[in-house]
Amino acid sequence: MKTRKFYQEMGLQSYGYDEYGNINIGQYVNKKYEGFVYTKDGLFALVKDDEEVIFSPTIEKFYTDCDFLINLMYYRPAKSLCFRRLENLKHSFVMYQNLAAEKEKKEQKLSSKRDFYKVIKVDTHVHHSASMNSKHLLKFIKNKLLTSPCDDVYQKDDKIYTLSEIFKELNISLENLCIDTLDTHAHTETFHRFDRFNFKYNPYGQPILREIFLKYDNYIRGKYLSELTKEVFNLLDDSKYHYMEYRLSIYGKSKLEWDILASWIIDNNLDNEHVRWIIQIPRLFMIFKESNLVNSFGDMLKNIFEPVFEITQFPERNPKLAKFLEKVVGFDSVDDESLKERRYHRKFPLPDLWCHKENPPYSYYIYFLYANISSLNHFRLSKNKNIFSFRPHSGECGEVEHLVYTFFTAQSISHGVQLRKSLILQYLYYLAQIGLAMSPLSNNSLFISIENNPFPDFFKKGLLVSLSTDDPLQFHFTKEPLMEEYSVACQIWKMSSTDQCELSRNSVLQSNYEHELKKDWIGDKYYLKEVESNDFSKTNVPDMRIYYRYKILQEELKHMNLYP
Repeated sequence: MKTRKFYQEMGLQSYGYDEYGNINIGQYVNKKYEGFVYTKDGLFALVKDDEEVIFSPTIEKFYTDCDFLINLMYYRPAKSLCFRRLENLKHSFVMYQNLAAEKEKKEQKLSSKRDFYKVIKVDTHVHHSASMNSKHLLKFIKNKLLTSPCDDVYQKDDKIYTLSEIFKELNISLENLCIDTLDTHAHTETFHRFDRFNFKYNPYGQPILREIFLKYDNYIRGKYLSELTKEVFNLLDDSKYHYMEYRLSIYGKSKLEWDILASWIIDNNLDNEHVRWIIQIPRLFMIFKESNLVNSFGDMLKNIFEPVFEITQFPERNPKLAKFLEKVVGFDSVDDESLKERRYHRKFPLPDLWCHKENPPYSYYIYFLYANISSLNHFRLSKNKNIFSFRPHSGECGEVEHLVYTFFTAQSISHGVQLRKSLILQYLYYLAQIGLAMSPLSNNSLFISIENNPFPDFFKKGLLVSLSTDDPLQFHFTKEPLMEEYSVACQIWKMSSTDQCELSRNSVLQSNYEHELKKDWIGDKYYLKEVESNDFSKTNVPDMRIYYRYKILQEELKHMNLYP
Protein backbone atom coordinates (compact mmCIF):
# COMPACT_ATOMS: atom_id res chain seq x y z
CA MET A 1 0.00 0.00 0.00
CA LYS A 2 2.84 2.39 0.81
CA THR A 3 4.53 1.49 -2.47
CA ARG A 4 1.34 2.26 -4.40
CA LYS A 5 1.06 5.59 -2.60
CA PHE A 6 4.64 6.37 -3.64
CA TYR A 7 3.91 5.63 -7.31
CA GLN A 8 0.64 7.56 -7.27
CA GLU A 9 2.08 10.67 -5.63
CA MET A 10 5.17 10.66 -7.84
CA GLY A 11 3.00 10.47 -10.96
CA LEU A 12 0.50 13.06 -9.65
CA GLN A 13 -2.17 10.38 -9.99
CA SER A 14 -3.23 10.79 -6.39
CA TYR A 15 -4.01 14.11 -4.81
CA GLY A 16 -6.60 15.37 -2.41
CA TYR A 17 -8.09 18.53 -1.02
CA ASP A 18 -7.81 20.01 2.44
CA GLU A 19 -10.82 20.95 4.57
CA TYR A 20 -11.01 24.30 2.76
CA GLY A 21 -11.10 22.71 -0.70
CA ASN A 22 -7.54 23.67 -1.66
CA ILE A 23 -5.70 21.14 -3.84
CA ASN A 24 -2.89 19.21 -2.14
CA ILE A 25 -0.59 17.79 -4.82
CA GLY A 26 2.22 16.46 -2.62
CA GLN A 27 5.96 16.74 -2.13
CA TYR A 28 7.16 16.17 -5.71
CA VAL A 29 5.99 19.44 -7.24
CA ASN A 30 8.60 21.90 -8.48
CA LYS A 31 7.29 24.75 -10.60
CA LYS A 32 10.48 25.87 -12.35
CA TYR A 33 11.24 23.64 -15.32
CA GLU A 34 12.94 25.13 -18.35
CA GLY A 35 12.21 22.37 -20.85
CA PHE A 36 12.31 18.64 -21.52
CA VAL A 37 14.54 16.06 -23.15
CA TYR A 38 14.09 12.47 -24.32
CA THR A 39 16.61 10.15 -22.64
CA LYS A 40 18.21 6.89 -23.75
CA ASP A 41 16.09 5.09 -21.12
CA GLY A 42 12.91 5.81 -23.09
CA LEU A 43 11.77 8.47 -20.62
CA PHE A 44 11.13 12.18 -20.99
CA ALA A 45 13.09 14.12 -18.38
CA LEU A 46 12.43 17.69 -17.29
CA VAL A 47 15.30 20.17 -17.37
CA LYS A 48 16.04 22.45 -14.41
CA ASP A 49 19.33 24.34 -14.13
CA ASP A 50 20.88 22.07 -16.79
CA GLU A 51 19.91 19.06 -14.70
CA GLU A 52 17.62 16.27 -15.95
CA VAL A 53 14.82 15.29 -13.55
CA ILE A 54 12.76 12.12 -14.00
CA PHE A 55 9.56 11.58 -12.01
CA SER A 56 9.27 7.82 -11.92
CA PRO A 57 11.01 4.84 -10.35
CA THR A 58 13.48 3.01 -12.57
CA ILE A 59 12.18 0.10 -14.61
CA GLU A 60 14.31 -2.19 -12.41
CA LYS A 61 12.54 -0.97 -9.26
CA PHE A 62 9.17 -1.28 -10.99
CA TYR A 63 9.75 -4.93 -11.84
CA THR A 64 11.20 -5.61 -8.38
CA ASP A 65 8.08 -4.18 -6.73
CA CYS A 66 5.84 -6.15 -9.09
CA ASP A 67 7.79 -9.37 -8.47
CA PHE A 68 7.27 -8.96 -4.73
CA LEU A 69 3.51 -8.61 -5.15
CA ILE A 70 3.33 -11.48 -7.66
CA ASN A 71 5.12 -13.76 -5.20
CA LEU A 72 2.77 -12.59 -2.44
CA MET A 73 -0.19 -13.59 -4.63
CA TYR A 74 0.82 -17.24 -4.23
CA TYR A 75 1.65 -17.10 -0.50
CA ARG A 76 -0.89 -19.46 1.05
CA PRO A 77 -1.28 -17.90 4.53
CA ALA A 78 -1.97 -14.54 2.83
CA LYS A 79 -4.55 -16.22 0.59
CA SER A 80 -6.35 -17.62 3.63
CA LEU A 81 -6.32 -14.25 5.38
CA CYS A 82 -7.72 -12.40 2.36
CA PHE A 83 -10.38 -15.05 1.81
CA ARG A 84 -11.64 -14.62 5.39
CA ARG A 85 -11.55 -10.82 5.23
CA LEU A 86 -13.41 -10.69 1.90
CA GLU A 87 -16.04 -13.16 3.06
CA ASN A 88 -16.53 -11.06 6.18
CA LEU A 89 -16.98 -7.94 4.03
CA LYS A 90 -19.59 -9.63 1.86
CA HIS A 91 -21.61 -11.08 4.72
CA SER A 92 -21.39 -7.83 6.69
CA PHE A 93 -23.01 -6.01 3.77
CA VAL A 94 -25.77 -8.62 3.47
CA MET A 95 -26.49 -8.21 7.18
CA TYR A 96 -26.44 -4.42 6.81
CA GLN A 97 -28.95 -4.65 3.94
CA ASN A 98 -31.27 -6.83 6.00
CA LEU A 99 -31.22 -4.32 8.84
CA ALA A 100 -31.11 -1.02 6.96
CA ALA A 101 -32.90 -1.52 3.62
CA GLU A 102 -36.25 -0.22 4.86
CA LYS A 103 -34.62 2.70 6.66
CA GLU A 104 -32.75 3.68 3.49
CA LYS A 105 -35.92 3.49 1.44
CA LYS A 106 -37.86 5.57 3.96
CA GLU A 107 -35.14 8.22 4.12
CA GLN A 108 -35.13 8.51 0.31
CA LYS A 109 -38.90 8.93 0.23
CA LEU A 110 -39.14 11.48 3.02
CA SER A 111 -35.98 13.57 2.69
CA SER A 112 -34.78 13.52 -0.92
CA LYS A 113 -36.10 15.54 -3.83
CA ARG A 114 -34.21 13.34 -6.27
CA ASP A 115 -34.44 9.80 -7.54
CA PHE A 116 -32.11 7.53 -9.52
CA TYR A 117 -32.99 9.29 -12.78
CA LYS A 118 -32.02 12.70 -11.38
CA VAL A 119 -28.54 11.94 -10.06
CA ILE A 120 -25.41 12.45 -12.16
CA LYS A 121 -24.00 9.34 -13.82
CA VAL A 122 -20.64 9.30 -15.64
CA ASP A 123 -19.82 6.65 -18.22
CA THR A 124 -16.14 6.37 -17.33
CA HIS A 125 -15.29 3.79 -20.01
CA VAL A 126 -16.71 4.17 -23.52
CA HIS A 127 -14.95 4.16 -26.89
CA HIS A 128 -15.91 7.11 -29.06
CA SER A 129 -16.00 5.33 -32.43
CA ALA A 130 -18.54 2.88 -30.97
CA SER A 131 -20.55 5.41 -28.95
CA MET A 132 -23.75 5.01 -31.00
CA ASN A 133 -25.87 1.86 -31.17
CA SER A 134 -26.25 -0.20 -34.34
CA LYS A 135 -29.68 1.20 -35.18
CA HIS A 136 -28.37 4.76 -34.95
CA LEU A 137 -25.46 3.96 -37.28
CA LEU A 138 -27.75 2.18 -39.74
CA LYS A 139 -30.13 5.14 -39.83
CA PHE A 140 -27.21 7.50 -40.44
CA ILE A 141 -25.81 5.40 -43.31
CA LYS A 142 -29.24 5.14 -44.94
CA ASN A 143 -29.75 8.88 -44.67
CA LYS A 144 -26.40 9.60 -46.30
CA LEU A 145 -27.13 7.22 -49.17
CA LEU A 146 -30.49 8.92 -49.75
CA THR A 147 -29.42 12.55 -49.36
CA SER A 148 -25.72 12.61 -50.30
CA PRO A 149 -24.99 9.74 -52.71
CA CYS A 150 -22.65 11.92 -54.79
CA ASP A 151 -20.35 12.89 -51.89
CA ASP A 152 -16.70 12.18 -52.70
CA VAL A 153 -15.69 9.92 -49.81
CA TYR A 154 -12.70 7.76 -50.77
CA GLN A 155 -9.55 7.89 -52.85
CA LYS A 156 -7.55 4.95 -54.19
CA ASP A 157 -4.87 4.92 -56.89
CA ASP A 158 -5.61 8.55 -57.83
CA LYS A 159 -9.28 7.72 -58.37
CA ILE A 160 -11.95 9.37 -56.23
CA TYR A 161 -15.10 7.40 -55.38
CA THR A 162 -18.51 8.75 -54.40
CA LEU A 163 -20.56 7.18 -51.63
CA SER A 164 -22.96 5.50 -54.06
CA GLU A 165 -20.03 4.11 -56.08
CA ILE A 166 -18.52 2.58 -52.94
CA PHE A 167 -21.76 0.76 -52.10
CA LYS A 168 -22.14 -0.34 -55.73
CA GLU A 169 -18.58 -1.74 -55.70
CA LEU A 170 -19.42 -3.63 -52.49
CA ASN A 171 -22.69 -4.88 -54.01
CA ILE A 172 -24.75 -3.45 -51.15
CA SER A 173 -28.10 -1.94 -52.11
CA LEU A 174 -30.20 0.47 -50.09
CA GLU A 175 -33.03 -2.07 -49.96
CA ASN A 176 -30.76 -4.63 -48.27
CA LEU A 177 -29.64 -2.34 -45.46
CA CYS A 178 -30.76 -3.68 -42.08
CA ILE A 179 -29.36 -4.43 -38.63
CA ASP A 180 -28.53 -8.05 -39.49
CA THR A 181 -26.55 -7.16 -42.60
CA LEU A 182 -24.86 -4.24 -40.81
CA ASP A 183 -23.43 -6.94 -38.51
CA THR A 184 -21.89 -4.66 -35.89
CA HIS A 185 -23.62 -6.21 -32.88
CA ALA A 186 -21.66 -8.78 -30.88
CA HIS A 187 -23.66 -11.96 -30.47
CA THR A 188 -22.49 -15.43 -29.48
CA GLU A 189 -19.74 -15.68 -32.10
CA THR A 190 -17.44 -13.19 -30.30
CA PHE A 191 -17.16 -15.13 -27.01
CA HIS A 192 -13.42 -15.63 -26.35
CA ARG A 193 -12.76 -14.39 -29.90
CA PHE A 194 -11.38 -10.87 -29.62
CA ASP A 195 -10.36 -10.99 -33.28
CA ARG A 196 -14.00 -11.42 -34.33
CA PHE A 197 -15.01 -8.65 -31.95
CA ASN A 198 -12.56 -6.22 -33.60
CA PHE A 199 -14.07 -7.17 -36.97
CA LYS A 200 -17.47 -5.96 -35.68
CA TYR A 201 -16.20 -2.40 -36.03
CA ASN A 202 -16.52 -2.86 -39.81
CA PRO A 203 -20.09 -2.11 -41.02
CA TYR A 204 -21.23 -4.91 -43.35
CA GLY A 205 -17.87 -6.55 -42.70
CA GLN A 206 -16.13 -3.94 -44.88
CA PRO A 207 -13.08 -2.08 -43.49
CA ILE A 208 -13.57 0.62 -46.13
CA LEU A 209 -16.95 1.54 -44.57
CA ARG A 210 -15.32 1.78 -41.16
CA GLU A 211 -12.79 4.20 -42.63
CA ILE A 212 -15.51 6.33 -44.22
CA PHE A 213 -18.01 6.45 -41.35
CA LEU A 214 -16.05 5.77 -38.14
CA LYS A 215 -12.62 7.34 -38.70
CA TYR A 216 -11.56 10.97 -38.35
CA ASP A 217 -8.33 10.62 -40.37
CA ASN A 218 -9.71 9.86 -43.83
CA TYR A 219 -10.36 11.44 -47.23
CA ILE A 220 -13.35 13.46 -45.96
CA ARG A 221 -11.44 14.51 -42.81
CA GLY A 222 -13.87 12.79 -40.48
CA LYS A 223 -16.93 14.67 -41.76
CA TYR A 224 -19.36 11.77 -41.27
CA LEU A 225 -17.97 10.82 -37.85
CA SER A 226 -18.28 14.42 -36.66
CA GLU A 227 -21.94 14.49 -37.76
CA LEU A 228 -22.58 11.20 -35.97
CA THR A 229 -20.83 12.55 -32.88
CA LYS A 230 -23.05 15.64 -32.81
CA GLU A 231 -26.14 13.45 -32.99
CA VAL A 232 -24.86 11.48 -29.99
CA PHE A 233 -24.16 14.79 -28.20
CA ASN A 234 -27.79 15.82 -28.79
CA LEU A 235 -28.94 12.66 -27.03
CA LEU A 236 -26.66 13.50 -24.10
CA ASP A 237 -28.09 17.01 -23.90
CA ASP A 238 -31.59 15.54 -23.77
CA SER A 239 -30.67 13.10 -21.00
CA LYS A 240 -29.27 15.98 -18.87
CA TYR A 241 -27.83 13.76 -16.11
CA HIS A 242 -25.49 11.61 -18.24
CA TYR A 243 -21.83 12.50 -18.75
CA MET A 244 -19.18 10.71 -20.82
CA GLU A 245 -15.43 10.17 -20.91
CA TYR A 246 -14.89 9.08 -24.50
CA ARG A 247 -11.74 7.25 -25.65
CA LEU A 248 -9.96 8.60 -28.73
CA SER A 249 -7.02 6.73 -30.27
CA ILE A 250 -3.46 7.95 -30.67
CA TYR A 251 -1.45 5.09 -32.15
CA GLY A 252 2.11 6.39 -32.07
CA LYS A 253 2.61 5.92 -35.82
CA SER A 254 3.43 9.58 -36.43
CA LYS A 255 3.83 12.85 -34.55
CA LEU A 256 1.18 14.36 -36.83
CA GLU A 257 -1.59 12.28 -35.23
CA TRP A 258 -2.11 14.82 -32.45
CA ASP A 259 -2.47 17.71 -34.92
CA ILE A 260 -4.98 15.80 -37.05
CA LEU A 261 -7.06 14.76 -34.03
CA ALA A 262 -7.06 18.23 -32.45
CA SER A 263 -7.98 19.90 -35.76
CA TRP A 264 -10.86 17.47 -36.23
CA ILE A 265 -12.22 18.20 -32.74
CA ILE A 266 -11.83 21.99 -32.91
CA ASP A 267 -12.78 22.54 -36.57
CA ASN A 268 -15.99 20.55 -36.13
CA ASN A 269 -16.78 22.24 -32.81
CA LEU A 270 -16.99 18.92 -30.96
CA ASP A 271 -17.10 20.50 -27.54
CA ASN A 272 -19.86 19.58 -25.13
CA GLU A 273 -20.28 20.11 -21.40
CA HIS A 274 -21.30 16.45 -21.09
CA VAL A 275 -18.05 15.14 -22.61
CA ARG A 276 -14.39 14.82 -21.66
CA TRP A 277 -11.78 12.94 -23.67
CA ILE A 278 -9.36 10.17 -22.72
CA ILE A 279 -6.54 9.22 -25.10
CA GLN A 280 -6.25 5.47 -25.62
CA ILE A 281 -2.96 3.94 -26.77
CA PRO A 282 -3.52 0.63 -28.62
CA ARG A 283 -0.68 -1.83 -27.98
CA LEU A 284 0.06 -2.39 -31.68
CA PHE A 285 3.81 -1.77 -31.98
CA MET A 286 4.37 -5.03 -33.90
CA ILE A 287 1.98 -3.90 -36.67
CA PHE A 288 3.65 -0.50 -37.04
CA LYS A 289 7.09 -2.12 -37.05
CA GLU A 290 6.10 -4.58 -39.77
CA SER A 291 4.72 -1.68 -41.83
CA ASN A 292 7.98 0.29 -41.35
CA LEU A 293 6.08 3.15 -39.72
CA VAL A 294 8.46 3.10 -36.73
CA ASN A 295 11.96 1.70 -36.25
CA SER A 296 11.80 1.07 -32.51
CA PHE A 297 9.48 1.19 -29.53
CA GLY A 298 11.27 4.40 -28.57
CA ASP A 299 10.01 5.98 -31.81
CA MET A 300 6.46 5.07 -30.83
CA LEU A 301 6.90 6.67 -27.39
CA LYS A 302 8.29 9.84 -28.97
CA ASN A 303 5.39 10.02 -31.42
CA ILE A 304 2.92 9.72 -28.52
CA PHE A 305 4.46 12.13 -26.01
CA GLU A 306 6.78 14.61 -27.73
CA PRO A 307 4.01 16.68 -29.39
CA VAL A 308 2.25 17.07 -26.01
CA PHE A 309 5.46 18.13 -24.25
CA GLU A 310 6.16 20.63 -27.04
CA ILE A 311 2.70 22.18 -26.97
CA THR A 312 2.85 22.39 -23.17
CA GLN A 313 6.01 24.48 -23.47
CA PHE A 314 4.95 26.46 -26.57
CA PRO A 315 1.11 26.54 -26.76
CA GLU A 316 1.19 29.35 -29.32
CA ARG A 317 2.66 26.97 -31.93
CA ASN A 318 -0.57 24.99 -32.20
CA PRO A 319 -3.54 26.72 -30.51
CA LYS A 320 -5.95 23.97 -31.62
CA LEU A 321 -3.96 21.23 -29.88
CA ALA A 322 -3.49 23.38 -26.78
CA LYS A 323 -7.25 23.99 -26.61
CA PHE A 324 -8.08 20.32 -27.21
CA LEU A 325 -5.76 19.18 -24.39
CA GLU A 326 -7.76 21.30 -21.95
CA LYS A 327 -10.61 18.79 -22.36
CA VAL A 328 -8.38 15.69 -22.20
CA VAL A 329 -8.44 14.17 -18.73
CA GLY A 330 -6.41 10.99 -19.01
CA PHE A 331 -4.65 8.21 -20.89
CA ASP A 332 -5.69 4.59 -21.44
CA SER A 333 -3.95 1.51 -22.82
CA VAL A 334 -6.03 -0.95 -24.86
CA ASP A 335 -5.81 -4.24 -26.75
CA ASP A 336 -6.43 -7.96 -26.32
CA GLU A 337 -5.00 -8.97 -22.93
CA SER A 338 -5.35 -12.68 -23.68
CA LEU A 339 -2.45 -12.67 -26.17
CA LYS A 340 0.55 -14.71 -25.09
CA GLU A 341 3.61 -12.66 -24.12
CA ARG A 342 7.15 -13.12 -22.83
CA ARG A 343 7.58 -13.06 -19.05
CA TYR A 344 11.36 -12.78 -18.72
CA HIS A 345 11.56 -9.04 -18.17
CA ARG A 346 15.25 -8.96 -17.19
CA LYS A 347 16.12 -9.60 -20.83
CA PHE A 348 14.01 -6.75 -22.20
CA PRO A 349 15.99 -4.10 -24.11
CA LEU A 350 15.46 -0.37 -23.65
CA PRO A 351 12.81 1.21 -25.94
CA ASP A 352 15.29 2.61 -28.48
CA LEU A 353 16.84 -0.87 -28.78
CA TRP A 354 13.51 -2.67 -29.09
CA CYS A 355 13.76 -2.95 -32.87
CA HIS A 356 12.47 -6.48 -33.43
CA LYS A 357 8.91 -7.21 -34.51
CA GLU A 358 7.80 -8.89 -31.29
CA ASN A 359 5.29 -6.80 -29.36
CA PRO A 360 6.47 -5.61 -25.92
CA PRO A 361 4.56 -7.24 -23.05
CA TYR A 362 1.74 -5.56 -21.14
CA SER A 363 4.02 -4.63 -18.21
CA TYR A 364 6.48 -2.87 -20.54
CA TYR A 365 3.74 -0.72 -22.08
CA ILE A 366 2.31 0.09 -18.65
CA TYR A 367 5.62 1.21 -17.18
CA PHE A 368 6.65 3.50 -20.03
CA LEU A 369 3.20 5.03 -20.37
CA TYR A 370 2.98 5.65 -16.62
CA ALA A 371 6.53 7.04 -16.39
CA ASN A 372 6.13 9.48 -19.28
CA ILE A 373 2.67 10.59 -18.14
CA SER A 374 4.27 11.33 -14.75
CA SER A 375 6.89 13.63 -16.29
CA LEU A 376 4.24 15.22 -18.51
CA ASN A 377 2.03 15.93 -15.48
CA HIS A 378 4.85 17.68 -13.61
CA PHE A 379 5.70 19.71 -16.68
CA ARG A 380 2.10 20.76 -17.29
CA LEU A 381 1.57 21.59 -13.64
CA SER A 382 4.64 23.85 -13.75
CA LYS A 383 2.93 25.70 -16.63
CA ASN A 384 -0.40 25.92 -14.72
CA LYS A 385 -2.15 23.52 -17.12
CA ASN A 386 -4.44 20.56 -16.48
CA ILE A 387 -2.84 17.19 -15.77
CA PHE A 388 -3.76 13.65 -16.84
CA SER A 389 -4.73 10.45 -15.06
CA PHE A 390 -3.62 6.97 -16.11
CA ARG A 391 -6.66 4.68 -16.40
CA PRO A 392 -5.77 1.62 -18.52
CA HIS A 393 -7.76 -1.46 -19.41
CA SER A 394 -6.66 -4.19 -17.02
CA GLY A 395 -7.93 -7.58 -15.93
CA GLU A 396 -10.48 -8.03 -18.70
CA CYS A 397 -8.93 -11.39 -19.58
CA GLY A 398 -5.47 -12.96 -19.80
CA GLU A 399 -2.84 -12.99 -17.06
CA VAL A 400 -3.86 -11.96 -13.54
CA GLU A 401 -0.42 -10.35 -13.20
CA HIS A 402 -1.64 -7.45 -15.36
CA LEU A 403 -3.56 -6.26 -12.31
CA VAL A 404 -0.29 -6.17 -10.35
CA TYR A 405 1.26 -3.70 -12.79
CA THR A 406 -1.77 -1.41 -12.71
CA PHE A 407 -2.08 -1.68 -8.91
CA PHE A 408 1.02 0.48 -8.62
CA THR A 409 0.64 2.75 -11.64
CA ALA A 410 -3.06 3.32 -12.41
CA GLN A 411 -5.41 5.78 -10.77
CA SER A 412 -8.29 3.48 -11.75
CA ILE A 413 -8.86 0.74 -14.34
CA SER A 414 -11.46 -0.50 -16.81
CA HIS A 415 -12.86 -4.02 -16.29
CA GLY A 416 -10.89 -5.79 -13.52
CA VAL A 417 -13.00 -8.98 -13.67
CA GLN A 418 -9.83 -11.09 -13.32
CA LEU A 419 -9.61 -9.93 -9.70
CA ARG A 420 -11.95 -12.84 -9.01
CA LYS A 421 -8.95 -15.14 -9.62
CA SER A 422 -6.72 -13.53 -6.98
CA LEU A 423 -8.15 -12.91 -3.53
CA ILE A 424 -5.01 -11.08 -2.43
CA LEU A 425 -5.19 -8.59 -5.28
CA GLN A 426 -8.93 -8.23 -4.79
CA TYR A 427 -8.40 -7.32 -1.13
CA LEU A 428 -5.62 -4.87 -1.99
CA TYR A 429 -7.78 -3.17 -4.63
CA TYR A 430 -10.46 -2.84 -1.94
CA LEU A 431 -8.10 -1.37 0.67
CA ALA A 432 -6.69 1.11 -1.86
CA GLN A 433 -10.20 1.89 -3.20
CA ILE A 434 -8.97 1.69 -6.80
CA GLY A 435 -11.83 2.45 -9.17
CA LEU A 436 -13.16 -0.34 -11.39
CA ALA A 437 -15.26 0.72 -14.40
CA MET A 438 -17.04 -2.56 -15.08
CA SER A 439 -19.09 -3.48 -18.16
CA PRO A 440 -21.13 -6.67 -17.55
CA LEU A 441 -22.84 -6.59 -20.97
CA SER A 442 -19.48 -6.29 -22.73
CA ASN A 443 -18.01 -9.08 -20.61
CA ASN A 444 -21.04 -11.26 -21.36
CA SER A 445 -20.33 -11.12 -25.10
CA LEU A 446 -16.57 -11.50 -24.86
CA PHE A 447 -15.07 -13.28 -21.88
CA ILE A 448 -17.41 -14.07 -18.99
CA SER A 449 -21.13 -14.83 -18.99
CA ILE A 450 -23.26 -12.47 -16.98
CA GLU A 451 -24.27 -15.04 -14.35
CA ASN A 452 -20.59 -15.52 -13.50
CA ASN A 453 -19.68 -11.83 -13.51
CA PRO A 454 -18.05 -10.78 -10.22
CA PHE A 455 -19.58 -7.28 -10.32
CA PRO A 456 -22.29 -7.87 -7.65
CA ASP A 457 -19.76 -9.66 -5.46
CA PHE A 458 -17.31 -6.76 -5.72
CA PHE A 459 -20.08 -4.28 -4.95
CA LYS A 460 -21.13 -6.11 -1.79
CA LYS A 461 -17.54 -6.29 -0.56
CA GLY A 462 -17.11 -2.54 -1.01
CA LEU A 463 -14.75 -2.28 -3.96
CA LEU A 464 -15.07 1.07 -5.74
CA VAL A 465 -17.07 -0.19 -8.73
CA SER A 466 -19.14 1.68 -11.29
CA LEU A 467 -21.00 0.68 -14.45
CA SER A 468 -19.84 1.64 -17.94
CA THR A 469 -20.89 0.77 -21.48
CA ASP A 470 -17.55 0.06 -23.25
CA ASP A 471 -18.90 -0.21 -26.85
CA PRO A 472 -22.61 0.62 -27.35
CA LEU A 473 -22.28 -0.16 -31.07
CA GLN A 474 -21.56 -3.79 -30.24
CA PHE A 475 -23.41 -4.40 -26.97
CA HIS A 476 -26.46 -2.15 -26.59
CA PHE A 477 -29.86 -1.70 -28.24
CA THR A 478 -31.29 1.57 -26.90
CA LYS A 479 -30.56 5.29 -27.22
CA GLU A 480 -29.42 5.38 -23.59
CA PRO A 481 -26.82 2.59 -23.30
CA LEU A 482 -25.72 3.61 -19.81
CA MET A 483 -29.28 3.33 -18.51
CA GLU A 484 -29.50 -0.02 -20.29
CA GLU A 485 -26.44 -1.15 -18.33
CA TYR A 486 -27.98 -0.03 -15.02
CA SER A 487 -31.32 -1.60 -15.93
CA VAL A 488 -29.82 -5.02 -16.64
CA ALA A 489 -27.74 -4.92 -13.45
CA CYS A 490 -30.76 -3.86 -11.39
CA GLN A 491 -32.98 -6.64 -12.73
CA ILE A 492 -30.46 -9.50 -12.63
CA TRP A 493 -28.84 -8.72 -9.28
CA LYS A 494 -31.88 -7.17 -7.56
CA MET A 495 -30.25 -3.85 -6.77
CA SER A 496 -32.13 -1.27 -4.74
CA SER A 497 -32.47 2.43 -5.52
CA THR A 498 -29.75 3.14 -2.96
CA ASP A 499 -27.44 0.64 -4.67
CA GLN A 500 -27.97 2.31 -8.04
CA CYS A 501 -27.42 5.78 -6.63
CA GLU A 502 -24.26 4.62 -4.87
CA LEU A 503 -22.95 3.29 -8.19
CA SER A 504 -23.76 6.64 -9.80
CA ARG A 505 -21.85 8.46 -7.05
CA ASN A 506 -18.92 6.06 -7.51
CA SER A 507 -18.83 6.89 -11.22
CA VAL A 508 -18.45 10.59 -10.43
CA LEU A 509 -15.68 9.85 -7.92
CA GLN A 510 -13.84 7.72 -10.49
CA SER A 511 -14.17 10.29 -13.25
CA ASN A 512 -11.73 13.10 -13.91
CA TYR A 513 -14.26 15.87 -14.35
CA GLU A 514 -13.28 19.17 -12.78
CA HIS A 515 -13.32 19.66 -9.02
CA GLU A 516 -15.99 22.37 -9.16
CA LEU A 517 -18.32 20.17 -11.22
CA LYS A 518 -17.96 17.28 -8.78
CA LYS A 519 -18.81 19.61 -5.91
CA ASP A 520 -21.94 20.64 -7.77
CA TRP A 521 -22.89 17.03 -8.59
CA ILE A 522 -22.26 15.09 -5.36
CA GLY A 523 -21.49 17.62 -2.63
CA ASP A 524 -19.26 20.55 -1.70
CA LYS A 525 -17.10 18.32 0.52
CA TYR A 526 -17.11 15.13 -1.56
CA TYR A 527 -13.31 14.86 -1.16
CA LEU A 528 -13.47 14.50 2.64
CA LYS A 529 -14.07 11.30 4.56
CA GLU A 530 -17.00 9.81 6.43
CA VAL A 531 -20.57 11.09 6.17
CA GLU A 532 -19.60 14.74 5.64
CA SER A 533 -18.40 13.80 2.13
CA ASN A 534 -21.97 13.01 1.09
CA ASP A 535 -24.65 15.50 0.13
CA PHE A 536 -27.83 13.44 0.27
CA SER A 537 -29.81 16.10 -1.58
CA LYS A 538 -27.52 15.66 -4.62
CA THR A 539 -26.58 11.95 -4.56
CA ASN A 540 -29.78 10.38 -3.16
CA VAL A 541 -27.48 8.04 -1.20
CA PRO A 542 -28.55 7.95 2.47
CA ASP A 543 -25.88 8.98 4.96
CA MET A 544 -26.16 5.62 6.72
CA ARG A 545 -24.86 3.86 3.58
CA ILE A 546 -21.84 6.18 3.35
CA TYR A 547 -21.17 5.75 7.08
CA TYR A 548 -21.33 1.96 6.76
CA ARG A 549 -18.85 1.89 3.85
CA TYR A 550 -16.48 4.27 5.65
CA LYS A 551 -16.64 2.46 8.99
CA ILE A 552 -15.99 -0.98 7.46
CA LEU A 553 -13.05 0.31 5.39
CA GLN A 554 -11.47 1.94 8.44
CA GLU A 555 -11.85 -1.29 10.40
CA GLU A 556 -10.10 -3.24 7.64
CA LEU A 557 -7.27 -0.70 7.40
CA LYS A 558 -6.87 -0.83 11.17
CA HIS A 559 -6.87 -4.63 11.11
CA MET A 560 -4.02 -4.55 8.56
CA ASN A 561 -2.12 -1.86 10.52
CA LEU A 562 -2.75 0.62 7.71
CA TYR A 563 -4.97 3.02 9.65
CA PRO A 564 -4.26 6.55 8.40
